[in-house]
Amino acid sequence: MEDFNYFNYFTEIEDHFQQARGTSLFLLSPLDWALIETWKNSGVPLEAVLRGIDIAFEKWRAKKTRTQLVNSLAFCTQPVMDQAQKMADGAQGRDLEAEPKPDSSPFADNEIQIYLERNLAEIRALGMPQFEPVADALTQMVAELPTLQLDLEVLEQRLSMLEQKMIAIARAAQSDELALKSKRELDGYLKPYRGRMTAPQIMMLETQFLDRATLESAGLPRLSLFYLH
Repeated sequence: MEDFNYFNYFTEIEDHFQQARGTSLFLLSPLDWALIETWKNSGVPLEAVLRGIDIAFEKWRAKKTRTQLVNSLAFCTQPVMDQAQKMADGAQGRDLEAEPKPDSSPFADNEIQIYLERNLAEIRALGMPQFEPVADALTQMVAELPTLQLDLEVLEQRLSMLEQKMIAIARAAQSDELALKSKRELDGYLKPYRGRMTAPQIMMLETQFLDRATLESAGLPRLSLFYLH
């Protein structure tokens, strides 16, 4: 099995999809990025996503007639979920906790500190009092980083919780007009692919899409280590 960097989840998937599609110039849409987030948050292994993408394109290329190009990761949703289920079934009976953790960090020296300090500066630069508690919490994490980065899983959990708090604050300050605009954009992106997804998948995708749109409209950074690269 290939040795993937789990914290490169987003870039690994983006690169693989572009290669499978046959063009490096293709840019993922906001819906695609939200879909990757739903897979990450659902614990879908990176390998399952990459296998699913390959299978989806193999089936597409095997068709005698192709009415359109594959323009979204949503086209690969079912194969990805199928591969994730196969991997989960294969893992039953194994003690996953017993598997050794890698000895080395996937990040270079000071890379995490630079990332957190940059995010902190962006939040402070907004000059909005409602985000001061988030900035203060991030400042404390920077101070504790020598200890926190010894366990990246715990650090990621804390960053994700802080990001959700930041999203909630931003959403409370968002205008109804802006919220409606984001919802309409989401509906437009989702329309061609609703038949490929289950109701729970669509609900998760909607949540991730709107969370991302809320942060972008407020000029706020992502805090998760998955956005470091």
